[in-house]
Amino acid sequence: MTGERRERRAQLATPLGPFERMAEIRAVEEHIQLLFNEGHVRGSTHLSNGQEAVAVGVAAAARLTDVVTCTYRGHGQALALGLTAKEVIGEIVGRTVGCAGGLGGSMHLVGPDVGLWPTFAIVGAGLPVAVGAALASQVNRSGRAAIAVFGDGAANIGAFHESLNLAAIWQLPVVFVCENNLYGEYTRIQLSTPVSDLADRAAGYAIPGLVVDGQDVAAVTAAVSEALERARADGGPTLLEMKTYRYSGHSKSDPGSYRPAGELDQWLRRDPITIEAGRLIDGGTATAEQLAAVSSRIAAEVRRAAADALAAPQPAVAEMLIHVHG
Repeated sequence: MTGERRERRAQLATPLGPFERMAEIRAVEEHIQLLFNEGHVRGSTHLSNGQEAVAVGVAAAARLTDVVTCTYRGHGQALALGLTAKEVIGEIVGRTVGCAGGLGGSMHLVGPDVGLWPTFAIVGAGLPVAVGAALASQVNRSGRAAIAVFGDGAANIGAFHESLNLAAIWQLPVVFVCENNLYGEYTRIQLSTPVSDLADRAAGYAIPGLVVDGQDVAAVTAAVSEALERARADGGPTLLEMKTYRYSGHSKSDPGSYRPAGELDQWLRRDPITIEAGRLIDGGTATAEQLAAVSSRIAAEVRRAAADALAAPQPAVAEMLIHVHG
């Protein structure tokens, strides 16, 4: 699958690539919701609809050899980095065609050949792992950078501060990308965090910190690209705060009823796919009709991928031990 994944990654450099990938992420997650409702998904899932620009912008800026760690809300990152819809859906419904053979489920997606290290179910756990990968790169002089993608809730745990502190002391080639979607699980950020901009915390570690419009894929790509360039030039780490929003609740059991009235509608008016579509139309790259046709094609491809995934076998019970080493 490596060749197909790398081809998908290369598509992000084409004029329509970011729009197509964001549309695919949205379509996949909408289908995951349907599959969950139909009883095909065991456990829970954590959707990232509304945050597609962050995932695609990070993937567009990173090299294939870079390391990306992210959270259990990682469907978007997996697809952006190059995993196929069939691989992602297959993993979530527990089929052998899944990216981890159907053994990991929604929270444990993986694709090391395109930089995706196994996603983490523990809040903030990817931060020190990314720092370790950056240290290895520094020691080996490999030119590889690491990117830690995490939520605003993780910015309040010890691993966040320890990771930024160590990365700053040793000037490691790592970029910290915080997806600030305003809620740590069910708690609004103002109830848990005393600063308005999490990027301000970079000053405490003497590293650059920047607030980025997380709904604009071009802005995300530019910010991550600049931070990666600095990291590779021995300029050390950067903290990027992506202001974004998840349209769904925290997980499948959360209707999001705690959100203030009108908040969701306000963010829907700045939908990342709509913003990118407007850029393409205004720049003469595509018409609204052409983009609608692209979205329809992608939706059909996702439906076929889901059908193929469901038709695949489930892993045998004995397979749960094949990646366990004593």
